[in-house]
Amino acid sequence: MIFLRTAGIITEYNPLHTGHLHLLEEVRRLLGADTAVICAMSGDFVQRGDFALLRRQARAAAAVRSGADLVLELPLPWAAAPAERFADGGVQVLLGTGVVDALAFGSECGDGAALGRLAAALLSPEFPGLLREELARGDSFAAARQRAAGRLTSPGEAALLSRPNDTLGVEYRKALLARNAALEVLAVPRRGAAHDQEAPPGQNASAAAIRALLRQGRREEALAAMAPAMAEIYRDEEAAGRAPVFLETCERAVLARLRTLEEADFAALDQGREGLYRRLYRAGRDAVSVEGLLASAKTKRYPYARLRRMVLWAYLGLRDFPETVPYLRVLAANETGRALLGRMRETASVPVLTKPAAVRSLGEDARAVFSLEARAADLYALAYPELSAAGGGGLWREGPVMI
Repeated sequence: MIFLRTAGIITEYNPLHTGHLHLLEEVRRLLGADTAVICAMSGDFVQRGDFALLRRQARAAAAVRSGADLVLELPLPWAAAPAERFADGGVQVLLGTGVVDALAFGSECGDGAALGRLAAALLSPEFPGLLREELARGDSFAAARQRAAGRLTSPGEAALLSRPNDTLGVEYRKALLARNAALEVLAVPRRGAAHDQEAPPGQNASAAAIRALLRQGRREEALAAMAPAMAEIYRDEEAAGRAPVFLETCERAVLARLRTLEEADFAALDQGREGLYRRLYRAGRDAVSVEGLLASAKTKRYPYARLRRMVLWAYLGLRDFPETVPYLRVLAANETGRALLGRMRETASVPVLTKPAAVRSLGEDARAVFSLEARAADLYALAYPELSAAGGGGLWREGPVMI
């Protein structure tokens, strides 16, 4: 099989929508119709500290049926992490294949060079000192980082850090720079609604808007906004009692877990060592909903996403995170994807997993990460609408979806 280029996309597909289809189409328009596409996709939990709307195999199958060729899992310690770690994990997965030569992502600005300049500024030796000066003014971390970056580039260019996809694009560029990786970078302008906004009439809805529609009971509108393959798979998952998945479905389990933890357990989750854990611990004693807990613990300086991740980490028992992705787990592939896997037998820098049992022959870090994934998958299943569909041990039985 002949494919001259192989592009990588780091994604969640939560759920996959028409804007994602546009990115896949643009990759092949820019690099050639015969370009192969590998996705590094989050598993059952996502970067903002939440449950994915659909289980990983369902979203991976929708991706391959929508234009991707091979979907590899972004392991949980990177998937449910701050943007810098999320991006680095995705880059590690793509580089680990040994076959990817371009990285594509959606961007509000579409200016890959500007994102590269910002990445270089954030990695410069001058930046930490400037950031400390700006943080001393008492604003949020995001605002302080933007001002500090503007002192090294320009305020206008630094304003790109206020946009969610551009921010991730900067983190992708940072990860590539830090690893001295010479991938071609394609910053493709986003089409439709902004990341967390409801779509105006006639525009493509964001993934957040689609999830909001489902929460509001506007199912048909949500399905119409999904990519066709995603909508079809959603219906199948819904019929099987596995969709939609929302944290609220197992909220009591989450709150029960938080109430069993001591203050020292929360302290271990506060990676910034800034005392945020004390607010979360105290709120967790009295809260009767996760949203109420977050509202009680929230401060001006820290975004909800950080608190949500800490709650999720507590629920899942996450604590010590490895720095290196220890394996490439295959979630779905088509014929081209299988050809890529054949190449990766020679080029991959870490083991490629197609059978869960194979992890038992790998090193300690790989076994630990996979065991964490398996435990988290069992907890994720408790949020299925039908508890009868939530049996444990599923990850050890699930192989890739071959299309």
